[in-house]
Amino acid sequence: MQNEKMMLEIQQKVELIERAAQAGTGIVEIGSFVHPKAVPQMADTDEVARRIKRYPGVEYRVLVVNKKGLERAGAAGIMKAKLTVSASNSHSLSNLKRTPEEVIKGFGECADYAVAHGIELSGAISTAFGCPFEGMVPLEQVMKVVSCFREMGVKELSLSDTTGMANPRQVYDYCLGVREQFPDVTWNLHFHNTRGMGLANVLAGMMAGIKRYDASFAGLGGCPYAPGATGNIATEDLVHMCHEMGIETGCDLDQSIAIGRDVQKLIGDDRGSFILKAGKCSDVVCS
Repeated sequence: MQNEKMMLEIQQKVELIERAAQAGTGIVEIGSFVHPKAVPQMADTDEVARRIKRYPGVEYRVLVVNKKGLERAGAAGIMKAKLTVSASNSHSLSNLKRTPEEVIKGFGECADYAVAHGIELSGAISTAFGCPFEGMVPLEQVMKVVSCFREMGVKELSLSDTTGMANPRQVYDYCLGVREQFPDVTWNLHFHNTRGMGLANVLAGMMAGIKRYDASFAGLGGCPYAPGATGNIATEDLVHMCHEMGIETGCDLDQSIAIGRDVQKLIGDDRGSFILKAGKCSDVVCS
Protein backbone atom coordinates (compact mmCIF):
# COMPACT_ATOMS: atom_id res chain seq x y z
CA MET A 1 0.00 0.00 0.00
CA GLN A 2 2.99 2.35 0.32
CA ASN A 3 2.62 3.49 -3.29
CA GLU A 4 -1.14 4.05 -3.11
CA LYS A 5 -2.85 7.40 -2.68
CA MET A 6 -5.80 5.57 -1.16
CA MET A 7 -5.40 5.31 2.63
CA LEU A 8 -7.09 2.19 3.98
CA GLU A 9 -8.62 2.22 7.43
CA ILE A 10 -7.09 0.04 10.13
CA GLN A 11 -9.97 -2.40 10.14
CA GLN A 12 -9.82 -2.77 6.35
CA LYS A 13 -6.16 -3.72 6.62
CA VAL A 14 -6.87 -6.15 9.45
CA GLU A 15 -9.61 -7.88 7.47
CA LEU A 16 -7.43 -8.25 4.37
CA ILE A 17 -4.55 -9.70 6.40
CA GLU A 18 -6.83 -12.16 8.17
CA ARG A 19 -8.43 -13.22 4.89
CA ALA A 20 -4.98 -13.76 3.36
CA ALA A 21 -4.12 -16.11 6.22
CA GLN A 22 -7.46 -17.91 5.89
CA ALA A 23 -6.78 -18.39 2.16
CA GLY A 24 -3.63 -20.34 3.00
CA THR A 25 -0.95 -17.69 2.65
CA GLY A 26 1.97 -18.93 4.74
CA ILE A 27 3.79 -15.60 5.14
CA VAL A 28 2.06 -12.22 5.35
CA GLU A 29 3.96 -8.94 5.37
CA ILE A 30 1.51 -6.77 7.27
CA GLY A 31 3.26 -3.42 6.76
CA SER A 32 6.38 -1.51 7.68
CA PHE A 33 7.72 0.41 10.65
CA VAL A 34 9.17 3.50 9.03
CA HIS A 35 8.80 7.22 9.69
CA PRO A 36 5.13 8.18 9.12
CA LYS A 37 6.13 11.31 7.22
CA ALA A 38 8.11 9.22 4.75
CA VAL A 39 5.39 6.58 4.24
CA PRO A 40 2.08 7.83 5.70
CA GLN A 41 0.25 4.73 4.45
CA MET A 42 2.15 2.69 7.05
CA ALA A 43 1.69 5.03 10.02
CA ASP A 44 -0.82 2.70 11.69
CA THR A 45 1.09 -0.58 11.37
CA ASP A 46 1.49 -0.78 15.18
CA GLU A 47 -2.27 -0.85 15.67
CA VAL A 48 -2.83 -3.22 12.75
CA ALA A 49 -0.35 -5.66 14.29
CA ARG A 50 -2.13 -5.53 17.63
CA ARG A 51 -5.58 -6.13 16.16
CA ILE A 52 -4.99 -8.99 13.73
CA LYS A 53 -5.95 -12.51 14.70
CA ARG A 54 -2.81 -14.67 14.55
CA TYR A 55 -3.48 -17.95 12.76
CA PRO A 56 -1.35 -21.00 13.66
CA GLY A 57 1.36 -21.76 11.12
CA VAL A 58 1.28 -18.28 9.55
CA GLU A 59 4.35 -16.06 9.75
CA TYR A 60 3.61 -12.36 10.20
CA ARG A 61 6.47 -10.06 9.28
CA VAL A 62 7.17 -6.35 8.83
CA LEU A 63 9.75 -4.24 7.05
CA VAL A 64 12.06 -2.10 9.18
CA VAL A 65 14.93 0.23 8.32
CA ASN A 66 16.52 0.83 11.74
CA LYS A 67 16.56 -0.15 15.42
CA LYS A 68 13.60 2.09 16.24
CA GLY A 69 11.47 0.24 13.73
CA LEU A 70 12.60 -3.05 15.23
CA GLU A 71 11.64 -1.87 18.70
CA ARG A 72 8.18 -0.93 17.42
CA ALA A 73 7.81 -4.36 15.83
CA GLY A 74 8.66 -6.15 19.06
CA ALA A 75 6.31 -3.93 21.07
CA ALA A 76 3.49 -4.83 18.67
CA GLY A 77 4.21 -8.54 19.01
CA ILE A 78 5.77 -9.08 15.59
CA MET A 79 8.82 -11.31 15.88
CA LYS A 80 9.98 -11.34 12.24
CA ALA A 81 11.43 -8.25 10.54
CA LYS A 82 12.98 -7.64 7.14
CA LEU A 83 15.86 -5.25 6.45
CA THR A 84 16.24 -3.89 2.92
CA VAL A 85 19.29 -2.69 1.05
CA SER A 86 19.96 -1.98 -2.62
CA ALA A 87 22.45 -4.11 -4.55
CA SER A 88 23.15 -1.18 -6.85
CA ASN A 89 25.83 1.26 -5.73
CA SER A 90 24.24 4.10 -7.70
CA HIS A 91 20.76 3.46 -6.31
CA SER A 92 22.07 3.20 -2.75
CA LEU A 93 24.25 6.30 -3.01
CA SER A 94 21.39 8.27 -4.58
CA ASN A 95 18.91 7.39 -1.83
CA LEU A 96 21.08 6.97 1.26
CA LYS A 97 24.48 8.49 0.41
CA ARG A 98 26.07 5.17 1.38
CA THR A 99 27.19 2.03 -0.46
CA PRO A 100 25.19 -1.18 0.07
CA GLU A 101 27.98 -2.60 2.22
CA GLU A 102 27.99 0.51 4.40
CA VAL A 103 24.21 0.35 4.78
CA ILE A 104 24.35 -3.25 6.01
CA LYS A 105 27.13 -2.46 8.47
CA GLY A 106 24.79 0.21 9.84
CA PHE A 107 22.30 -2.57 10.60
CA GLY A 108 24.62 -3.92 13.31
CA GLU A 109 22.60 -2.49 16.19
CA CYS A 110 19.48 -4.06 14.67
CA ALA A 111 21.17 -7.45 14.71
CA ASP A 112 22.22 -7.03 18.33
CA TYR A 113 18.74 -5.93 19.36
CA ALA A 114 17.11 -8.80 17.45
CA VAL A 115 19.29 -11.41 19.16
CA ALA A 116 18.64 -9.91 22.59
CA HIS A 117 14.86 -9.86 22.09
CA GLY A 118 14.25 -13.05 20.12
CA ILE A 119 13.31 -11.32 16.87
CA GLU A 120 14.20 -13.12 13.64
CA LEU A 121 15.72 -11.02 10.87
CA SER A 122 15.54 -11.53 7.13
CA GLY A 123 17.02 -9.40 4.39
CA ALA A 124 15.83 -8.11 1.04
CA ILE A 125 18.27 -7.10 -1.69
CA SER A 126 16.49 -4.57 -3.90
CA THR A 127 17.57 -3.79 -7.49
CA ALA A 128 19.22 -7.22 -7.44
CA PHE A 129 18.79 -7.63 -11.18
CA GLY A 130 18.64 -4.12 -12.60
CA CYS A 131 19.10 -0.47 -11.61
CA PRO A 132 17.48 2.64 -13.13
CA PHE A 133 20.88 4.39 -13.01
CA GLU A 134 23.35 1.73 -14.14
CA GLY A 135 21.35 -0.97 -15.91
CA MET A 136 22.04 -4.62 -15.15
CA VAL A 137 23.54 -5.21 -11.72
CA PRO A 138 26.40 -7.74 -11.90
CA LEU A 139 25.98 -10.97 -9.97
CA GLU A 140 29.32 -10.27 -8.28
CA GLN A 141 27.86 -7.15 -6.66
CA VAL A 142 24.84 -9.10 -5.44
CA MET A 143 27.21 -11.67 -3.92
CA LYS A 144 29.04 -8.92 -2.00
CA VAL A 145 25.75 -7.78 -0.45
CA VAL A 146 24.77 -11.34 0.41
CA SER A 147 28.15 -11.84 2.11
CA CYS A 148 27.56 -8.75 4.26
CA PHE A 149 24.16 -10.04 5.36
CA ARG A 150 25.60 -13.46 6.17
CA GLU A 151 28.38 -11.89 8.26
CA MET A 152 25.61 -10.18 10.21
CA GLY A 153 23.97 -13.56 10.84
CA VAL A 154 20.99 -13.22 8.46
CA LYS A 155 20.15 -16.56 6.80
CA GLU A 156 16.95 -15.69 4.93
CA LEU A 157 17.30 -13.38 1.93
CA SER A 158 15.20 -12.13 -0.94
CA LEU A 159 16.44 -11.12 -4.37
CA SER A 160 14.11 -8.30 -5.39
CA ASP A 161 13.50 -7.09 -8.94
CA THR A 162 12.43 -3.64 -7.75
CA THR A 163 12.56 -2.06 -11.20
CA GLY A 164 11.04 -4.94 -13.17
CA MET A 165 14.18 -5.28 -15.31
CA ALA A 166 14.94 -8.97 -14.72
CA ASN A 167 14.64 -11.58 -17.45
CA PRO A 168 14.22 -15.37 -17.05
CA ARG A 169 17.74 -16.32 -18.20
CA GLN A 170 19.28 -13.81 -15.78
CA VAL A 171 17.05 -14.99 -12.93
CA TYR A 172 18.02 -18.63 -13.56
CA ASP A 173 21.74 -17.83 -13.65
CA TYR A 174 21.67 -15.57 -10.56
CA CYS A 175 19.65 -18.07 -8.54
CA LEU A 176 21.97 -20.94 -9.39
CA GLY A 177 24.92 -18.72 -8.47
CA VAL A 178 23.69 -17.62 -5.06
CA ARG A 179 22.41 -21.09 -4.14
CA GLU A 180 25.77 -22.62 -4.97
CA GLN A 181 27.80 -20.04 -3.04
CA PHE A 182 25.40 -19.70 -0.09
CA PRO A 183 23.68 -23.09 0.32
CA ASP A 184 22.67 -22.37 3.94
CA VAL A 185 20.48 -19.38 2.96
CA THR A 186 16.71 -19.65 2.57
CA TRP A 187 16.02 -17.80 -0.68
CA ASN A 188 12.98 -15.78 -1.72
CA LEU A 189 12.27 -14.00 -5.01
CA HIS A 190 10.33 -10.76 -5.40
CA PHE A 191 9.25 -9.70 -8.89
CA HIS A 192 7.52 -6.63 -10.25
CA ASN A 193 5.62 -7.14 -13.49
CA THR A 194 6.72 -3.85 -15.04
CA ARG A 195 7.61 -5.37 -18.41
CA GLY A 196 5.35 -8.42 -18.34
CA MET A 197 8.05 -10.94 -17.36
CA GLY A 198 7.05 -11.51 -13.75
CA LEU A 199 5.57 -15.01 -14.02
CA ALA A 200 8.23 -16.09 -16.53
CA ASN A 201 10.81 -15.03 -13.97
CA VAL A 202 9.02 -17.10 -11.31
CA LEU A 203 9.25 -20.15 -13.54
CA ALA A 204 12.97 -19.53 -14.11
CA GLY A 205 13.45 -19.24 -10.34
CA MET A 206 11.60 -22.51 -9.80
CA MET A 207 13.81 -24.26 -12.35
CA ALA A 208 16.81 -23.01 -10.34
CA GLY A 209 15.35 -24.49 -7.14
CA ILE A 210 13.76 -21.47 -5.44
CA LYS A 211 10.45 -22.25 -3.72
CA ARG A 212 9.38 -18.99 -2.03
CA TYR A 213 7.90 -15.99 -3.88
CA ASP A 214 6.45 -12.63 -2.93
CA ALA A 215 3.18 -11.53 -4.51
CA SER A 216 0.42 -9.05 -3.79
CA PHE A 217 -3.32 -9.34 -4.21
CA ALA A 218 -4.56 -7.59 -7.37
CA GLY A 219 -0.94 -6.81 -8.27
CA LEU A 220 -0.58 -3.89 -5.87
CA GLY A 221 2.81 -2.43 -5.17
CA GLY A 222 5.48 -0.30 -6.73
CA CYS A 223 8.44 1.66 -5.50
CA PRO A 224 8.42 5.46 -5.23
CA TYR A 225 12.18 5.41 -5.81
CA ALA A 226 12.10 3.28 -8.99
CA PRO A 227 10.70 5.32 -11.90
CA GLY A 228 8.08 3.44 -13.92
CA ALA A 229 8.02 0.38 -11.67
CA THR A 230 4.57 -1.17 -11.50
CA GLY A 231 3.14 -3.48 -8.88
CA ASN A 232 4.24 -6.93 -7.81
CA ILE A 233 3.06 -10.05 -9.58
CA ALA A 234 -0.52 -10.69 -8.50
CA THR A 235 -1.09 -13.38 -5.87
CA GLU A 236 -4.06 -14.80 -7.74
CA ASP A 237 -2.06 -14.98 -11.01
CA LEU A 238 0.79 -16.81 -9.30
CA VAL A 239 -1.47 -19.28 -7.50
CA HIS A 240 -3.45 -19.92 -10.70
CA MET A 241 -0.29 -20.61 -12.74
CA CYS A 242 1.05 -22.99 -10.12
CA HIS A 243 -2.22 -24.90 -9.84
CA GLU A 244 -2.51 -25.19 -13.64
CA MET A 245 0.99 -26.71 -13.60
CA GLY A 246 0.10 -29.15 -10.83
CA ILE A 247 2.24 -27.34 -8.25
CA GLU A 248 0.68 -27.28 -4.77
CA THR A 249 0.76 -23.90 -3.05
CA GLY A 250 -1.44 -24.45 -0.01
CA CYS A 251 -3.45 -21.43 -1.15
CA ASP A 252 -7.15 -21.46 -1.98
CA LEU A 253 -7.41 -19.95 -5.47
CA ASP A 254 -11.05 -18.87 -5.24
CA GLN A 255 -10.45 -17.11 -1.94
CA SER A 256 -7.35 -15.44 -3.40
CA ILE A 257 -9.36 -14.19 -6.37
CA ALA A 258 -12.08 -12.87 -4.06
CA ILE A 259 -9.49 -10.95 -2.03
CA GLY A 260 -7.97 -9.54 -5.21
CA ARG A 261 -11.36 -8.32 -6.40
CA ASP A 262 -12.09 -6.65 -3.08
CA VAL A 263 -8.66 -4.99 -3.07
CA GLN A 264 -9.39 -3.57 -6.53
CA LYS A 265 -12.67 -2.19 -5.27
CA LEU A 266 -11.01 -0.60 -2.26
CA ILE A 267 -8.39 1.23 -4.30
CA GLY A 268 -10.81 1.93 -7.15
CA ASP A 269 -8.35 0.91 -9.82
CA ASP A 270 -7.11 -2.00 -11.93
CA ARG A 271 -3.46 -2.87 -11.26
CA GLY A 272 -2.81 -5.54 -13.85
CA SER A 273 -4.04 -8.86 -12.46
CA PHE A 274 -4.72 -11.14 -15.43
CA ILE A 275 -6.99 -13.54 -13.53
CA LEU A 276 -9.20 -10.70 -12.31
CA LYS A 277 -9.67 -9.72 -15.96
CA ALA A 278 -10.03 -13.09 -17.66
CA GLY A 279 -10.95 -15.53 -14.88
CA LYS A 280 -9.52 -19.01 -14.33
CA CYS A 281 -8.82 -21.37 -17.21
CA SER A 282 -11.44 -23.68 -15.72
CA ASP A 283 -14.03 -20.91 -16.11
CA VAL A 284 -13.76 -21.03 -19.89
CA VAL A 285 -16.66 -22.85 -21.51
CA CYS A 286 -16.58 -23.61 -25.23
CA SER A 287 -19.95 -23.86 -26.97
